[in-house]
Amino acid sequence: MGHGHPHPHDHDHDHGDLSPVLDESIPDSELSPTDVSRRRFLRGAGVLGAGAAAAAAGAFAAPGVSAAHGDGAPLGRSWAGHSRHNGYLWLAGDHHIHTQYSSDAQYRVIDHVRHANAYGLDWMVITDHGSVQHAKIGVDKVNPDIVAARAEVDDTLVFQGMEWNIPAAEHGTVFVHPGKNEVAVLKEFENTFDGVVTNTADSTPANEALAVSGVNFLASAVAKRRVQDALFLANHPARKGIDSPHELRAWRDAQPHIAVGFEGAPGHQASGIPAPLGPGGGRGAYDFAPSAASFPDYPLESYRTWGGFDWMTATVGGLWDSLLAEGKPWWITANSDSHQVYADTAVRGGGDFNTNGRYDDPVYGGGALGTSFSDFWPGFYSRTHVGAADFSYAAVMAGLRAGRVWVDHGGLIDGIDVRVSAGGSWVTLGDTLVARRGTPVELSVTVNLAGGPNWAQFQPKLSRVDVVRGAVTGPVSNRDSFTAPNTKVVKSFEVTKPSGQVTFTYHLGDLEQGFYLRLRGTDGKRTAPGFLGASIDPAGPAMDVVGSADPWADLWFYTNPIWVLPKR
Repeated sequence: MGHGHPHPHDHDHDHGDLSPVLDESIPDSELSPTDVSRRRFLRGAGVLGAGAAAAAAGAFAAPGVSAAHGDGAPLGRSWAGHSRHNGYLWLAGDHHIHTQYSSDAQYRVIDHVRHANAYGLDWMVITDHGSVQHAKIGVDKVNPDIVAARAEVDDTLVFQGMEWNIPAAEHGTVFVHPGKNEVAVLKEFENTFDGVVTNTADSTPANEALAVSGVNFLASAVAKRRVQDALFLANHPARKGIDSPHELRAWRDAQPHIAVGFEGAPGHQASGIPAPLGPGGGRGAYDFAPSAASFPDYPLESYRTWGGFDWMTATVGGLWDSLLAEGKPWWITANSDSHQVYADTAVRGGGDFNTNGRYDDPVYGGGALGTSFSDFWPGFYSRTHVGAADFSYAAVMAGLRAGRVWVDHGGLIDGIDVRVSAGGSWVTLGDTLVARRGTPVELSVTVNLAGGPNWAQFQPKLSRVDVVRGAVTGPVSNRDSFTAPNTKVVKSFEVTKPSGQVTFTYHLGDLEQGFYLRLRGTDGKRTAPGFLGASIDPAGPAMDVVGSADPWADLWFYTNPIWVLPKR
């Protein structure tokens, strides 16, 4: 965990668009010829290096709350819409996106990148499915498309990754920092550790050990400097009930700097739109039932989303909280899992996928309105906001690893600043504040309310912000534990303003025992007592109904936690 900041005040710095040309962590060999020429020109002019971003692109606007791009930001938008807060630049992104190199998807890489950019994303990860075809040829073939997209849309960072079929478990996002070995490392990882490629999907101890070996491989690739960085996040963890608590703990404990979290909210959010206007399925595609491979102690309710969020995250005092109560940094994200976009009219291209490792380019406007499609474009509905030191691949990965992350659906809020202070120091999301016993501790929250219509063309209204607090109790004796009995909602703030900014202060008492806290907010349109009862969560998200779960009528945001610990 991190360290306390100095006395609370803002440290605001100018920052410009650090495009791939200016990001010297990306070697010349990974740039297009045009960008190599631009980089050489800047070197010759003496402006590439420290301060190059500001020299090339100008300064940021006045400081404010961590902010996403304004809705409707055009392609090639100015960076003036960003601001630094708490010393960080807050960048919106999506780490789970599929293209024509996945057997169940259809779009080109550039299609997703252009849309993500138009919908305000600063970073994204291309994560085609691990498969025999992908491991053999797809991982190689998609790379030139990604490199070309980086050059064409240079104000959105485009990572190459894959969706790992985790041995003995579900899926996960694996991605690496761009560089000369990004393809080689991903290809070796997939051929050696993917559950489909290696036929290790069954829930056996040997296959669980292989998954841990996969995480160790990624750490080794970083340690040996084959790649600059690598991260792993578990995807839709409760969907099929096959990610057991002990497996989650094993991945995290093996390499806590590589295995850093899971999807707090899955993609496929349009799945629950009622038929005939929508697919009429389970929101998030959570409409499964237990199987022989499922962890037997998970309740039936865990196979559904709750307010669009995974049961492991949405349950106050549930599995996520059980990890946080141990003092384990474990972060949540939200993303699109985009394969085929709801109401789109594109038709999947032809071609022999098994032979070519890809489909031909889609036929745009060639089909009927895709009301059976379950996805949104990246950035259209789900966003993961990361506090980054600057606009670079390395800074986004560092921010994710540090847990400087909050997530939202439907543009419910424009930004949030969370600080916990004690004894003259303060920390923000993902960090730890250490203070003397008996020191008063205070939470301060500032929320930028939605300042305009979202992509569904209505202006969301935040109704309430909840503070969830839990005791830090240390390591569990049962690694399949998935409850935190000392965690509950301790305070709720009603929001009456329709727009602008709201600020809350909450006194957390004098520090005696270590604790953590996290926040969530809702539009208040659909709430119910939490899964573990009203005494723990009086008005949490309701379980989504299969066939009737309009994602736009049930919006939430969640933050990652902050810990407060007494000095020993």
